[in-house]
Amino acid sequence: MIKLFLLLFAAGCISLFAAFIAQQNISLITLQDEKLSFTPHEFYIADVVDERTNRNTVASLIYKDATQAASLKQVDLQGGAAASLKKFVSHNLYRDTTLRPVIVTIKQLDLIESASPNGQVNGKLTVAFSFGLQLKYRTVHLTDYRGGIRYIRPGSRPDIAEPTLRHGIEDALAYFNTWMGQYAGSNSVLAKEVKVTFSDYNEKPEGDTIYYAINRPLTWGDFGEKLGPGRFEAEIFAGIGYTEQAEVAKGIIHLNIALKVYAPKSDCLVKADGVRDKYTLNHEQRHFDIEKLVGEHFKQKISAMHLPVDNFDGPINVEYLETLREATRLQKQYDAETRHGTDQQAQAQWNEKIDKELELYSIKK
Repeated sequence: MIKLFLLLFAAGCISLFAAFIAQQNISLITLQDEKLSFTPHEFYIADVVDERTNRNTVASLIYKDATQAASLKQVDLQGGAAASLKKFVSHNLYRDTTLRPVIVTIKQLDLIESASPNGQVNGKLTVAFSFGLQLKYRTVHLTDYRGGIRYIRPGSRPDIAEPTLRHGIEDALAYFNTWMGQYAGSNSVLAKEVKVTFSDYNEKPEGDTIYYAINRPLTWGDFGEKLGPGRFEAEIFAGIGYTEQAEVAKGIIHLNIALKVYAPKSDCLVKADGVRDKYTLNHEQRHFDIEKLVGEHFKQKISAMHLPVDNFDGPINVEYLETLREATRLQKQYDAETRHGTDQQAQAQWNEKIDKELELYSIKK
């Protein structure tokens, strides 16, 4: 057991020593401060993430000793690529945290040198960054940058690596600043606000579906003679739906919701020998009115919301489902209290209640 422990201890020390030697063989570059030539007005860099396959070094550089013998040396940025870039950005790029937070992801940052027969050194820098918008629970991809720099230097000038890396990083950030300036006002992902307007859907010429309008009440001509034997003289099945159209202008999503309060004529039923008087028709019209009022409740609730730009449909869909439940509940309550219109006093009370709310929403004057 003692021998095994000593062997494991020795192996661990050798591994640590090897790692230490490897670290000593990696030179470090510190990016020099240099104010960038642009000022972001649409974003700030919130974080830098390193997703390179090999995160050990950023450069393989050729060095020559006193005898002009060339050797390849691995070089990294001080503190690592992500920390170094984050520090450089914090020192040299204007930061306004009231703007959009952006995550920079390093996909590739490689500076590779090779020797030429004439004693010179060829260098190639490759920069690949991905830019994403930081939201509350996730990051949304915006755009990618891929570029680079090529150079030829004398064998005695390895100090060109730092400015080459720095300028390659600056080019990537400058590209993104230009991209943001171009798309910030028209890209829905980058929008800062959602403004909702409502309209009432209509269809011309009218087909099988009647869309609610105060100047288009139900008539007995809308009802087919399909209702079988039973206690009801007539029935109507009204519904609520909507369509939406979104446009982005100056960083604002303008969302128009066209509300559909409808009743298919094929679902407006009456007995062949049923009573077709004004009183019975009014009872069915009130079913349609109730559906319209529930639609107004939907509009009112959505208008009061602060909709998130990255998922404005989510809250709308939730409220729409609640609207359907409210419509079902009120329609059942209306029929129960009026006894499907046979209780004239209750019907008169519902008529008054519905008319007052129609006036409140300026639907009926």
